[in-house]
Amino acid sequence: MSGEGIKVDTQKIEAVQNWPRPITPTNIRSFFGLAGYYRMFVEGFSSISSPLTNLTQKIVKFQWCEACNKSFQELKKRSTTALDLALPEGTEAFVVYYDASIVGLGCVLMQNGKLIV
Repeated sequence: MSGEGIKVDTQKIEAVQNWPRPITPTNIRSFFGLAGYYRMFVEGFSSISSPLTNLTQKIVKFQWCEACNKSFQELKKRSTTALDLALPEGTEAFVVYYDASIVGLGCVLMQNGKLIV
């Protein structure tokens, strides 16, 4: 964090990029522990992570599928290409973008085309 906003940590980006495919619910929770740090930087994090979140439930048999792989790869991609978050500037207007579905809800606050903290 600086006077300009919040920037992603390059060391954590490398760790996310190199994270191996989870093979247990605990592995998924560990991945979420790291990738979750970028939740505020990643649009649609909850929706994208839904197939993986389902695998962490005790009543669900762990069975890796194409949707899980797509979710995992997309989270890695979006977490490692996340935008910096800016601080609000003066009295400029804000714009809120939002989206909701059965599996997730998300919104972002923007000002002058920049994501705001």
